[in-house]
Amino acid sequence: MLRRLPTRRRGASWAILLATLFAVAVVAVLVLGRDAESGSAPQPPRGGMVRIALRSADVDSLDPALSYSGLSGALLDTTCARLLAQSPRGLVPDAAAAQPRRSPDGRTFTFRIRAGLRFSDGAPVRASAFARAIHRTLAPGVESPWAAYTADIIGAEQVLAGKAATAAGVVARGDTLVVRLKRPVPDFPFRTTVLCAVPPTLPADREGIAAFPAAGPYYVAEYRPAERVVIRRNRFYRGTRPQHVDGFTVDLRAASFGDVIDRIERGDADWGWAMPAAYLDPERRLVEKYGVNRSQLFVRPGSTFRGYALNTSRPLFRENPRLRQAVNFAIDRAALRRAGSGRHESRLTDQYLPPGMPGFRDADIYPLDGPDLRRARELARGNTRSGRALLATVDSPEQLAFAQSVKQSLAQIGLEVEIKGFPLPAYFGRLGAAGNFDIGFAPWLPDYDDPYAVLNILLDGRFVGATNWSRFDSAEHNRLLRNAALLGGEARLRAYGDLDVRLARDVAPIVAVDVLNDVTFVSKRVGCVTPRFDLAAICLKA
Repeated sequence: MLRRLPTRRRGASWAILLATLFAVAVVAVLVLGRDAESGSAPQPPRGGMVRIALRSADVDSLDPALSYSGLSGALLDTTCARLLAQSPRGLVPDAAAAQPRRSPDGRTFTFRIRAGLRFSDGAPVRASAFARAIHRTLAPGVESPWAAYTADIIGAEQVLAGKAATAAGVVARGDTLVVRLKRPVPDFPFRTTVLCAVPPTLPADREGIAAFPAAGPYYVAEYRPAERVVIRRNRFYRGTRPQHVDGFTVDLRAASFGDVIDRIERGDADWGWAMPAAYLDPERRLVEKYGVNRSQLFVRPGSTFRGYALNTSRPLFRENPRLRQAVNFAIDRAALRRAGSGRHESRLTDQYLPPGMPGFRDADIYPLDGPDLRRARELARGNTRSGRALLATVDSPEQLAFAQSVKQSLAQIGLEVEIKGFPLPAYFGRLGAAGNFDIGFAPWLPDYDDPYAVLNILLDGRFVGATNWSRFDSAEHNRLLRNAALLGGEARLRAYGDLDVRLARDVAPIVAVDVLNDVTFVSKRVGCVTPRFDLAAICLKA
């Protein structure tokens, strides 16, 4: 997310994110097998060091003000104490003693920090730890990707501009943190989930600071970029998150995704990460060897959306909703998935909100099992204009294969598609800033489980040039999106559910294709894995 902030880092971050496509999860229910008689889960074994293998390119930073790649977040998550945390039950208190108190006008949130929390050096965790976390995202020159979540705080602009060291809207006294906002922001509690408690005197540095006391179950004891990370147990931790193992040793020298998988199969690593397609490669036969959701290979619904942005600022699709709808009817979503790794890789969709997100309402808008060429040609007739489209994508074999499938589909409605591939590190910056494409590959992983993090960030006109890759800027829909953002409770979810359907059906600025599953592969030593994978919840077999 970016709001009135420089876009360079966001583009770089999403280049990294596409390479990892890993959603950082929080505490979930432990999967150990349940006692048939009592219905209670057995106590997991304790102790041991978990061995992790990763490519160094997939870890950007271990400083919570800078870390944005999924794998950096997965490691950092083991060390993080948050005010509130996301769970299958919604937002739950973590370092906060309870849900925040919200003022009647929705502009002030008051948090009380739970007693007894300590950093890994024994220092107490007070409200100042979160005040400092906020101010580090706003520190001038740091260009934190999380500044968008704190930019609505009173005084944030002065801190960003270097005119103040602290924001007037952040007040920390003892165990009480008060945050005052410039306008009502109903999803502000969700935004706090990106903040980790840090020592109140921790400096902000654009290069990042990795090894410092942490308040979560673990802390980073050693970090050698491109070589290794050592994470150890916080012996002072008294929170509610699991703390089964002694720590984690992370080898950052894996040569490839295949190398990561080989190490896990040999038992040289207990966990690593690769693209879902690597796990599901038919030649590896992991599904045949280990089954799915049994003991080592787990496939769970994820939140990473894949689709194609239709550039509404260029002549082909500008003020041309019928052609945008025609493209949605013509795309063969099932063929696109077949060009990847098949049914275990993703769930097909024709909507923008992930199916598991609050507010999602399943609607039958476009065909999922194949194109409807009759309807597509009917809508395209007289609306193809130049008849040519430039499709921008990442120059990886999988994405180029997807693009070829799109090209073949759109030829059926009279559009000649030229494919142009770009290297991954440059792709998202070009997609956000340049805009010299008609169709662009557009994956998206929301930063938290609220529809604002999908619909507003992708389609509000304020984010054109940043995350609104379709450059969709409709006064009517801007108003509807911004009004929905001001609502709370069930009214908010109903409004966003209706908007999701309306946007996909009536104006169609994006072609939704599928939502990736999260794939986890662990060694035989691992005794427990959470449904939404959480490193801190891992245990090793006795």
